[in-house]
Amino acid sequence: MSSDQETNNTMIFGRFHDAVNSGELEQIARMIREVVAPEAVLHTPVPFTGTGAEALEQVWTTLLRAFPDVQVKVEDLIAKGDRVVCRSVVTGTHKGEFQGLAPTGKPVRYDEVFFLRFAGDRITEIWGLVDTFALRQQLGLV
Repeated sequence: MSSDQETNNTMIFGRFHDAVNSGELEQIARMIREVVAPEAVLHTPVPFTGTGAEALEQVWTTLLRAFPDVQVKVEDLIAKGDRVVCRSVVTGTHKGEFQGLAPTGKPVRYDEVFFLRFAGDRITEIWGLVDTFALRQQLGLV
């Protein structure tokens, strides 16, 4: 895989990341449909069904409903071959229902790492490690 492909993958990830931080569900959904293959495989701790792109839209619908000010700050980004790896810090304020919990108004902060595999200009596979324990702990769910 050429460094041109690695640069392209990084740029695609950057556009996706910018959409995520817009806080606008329609913009995020549009970007997911553009850059995530409809049949993308998700290896992540998400309790949603459907294809990768559909499940990812469900994830962002849930996150924005619960944490409308959610922000994802990239701490490390590495592109190698057909993969992009991103380590991020997620912050937000619990202002909507989340996993049956009414809004608490509490700020949250948790870490995540994602490995993305690209084919052409689309994300075709996602592995995710999300510190859901820290999130649930901050909300008093554990």
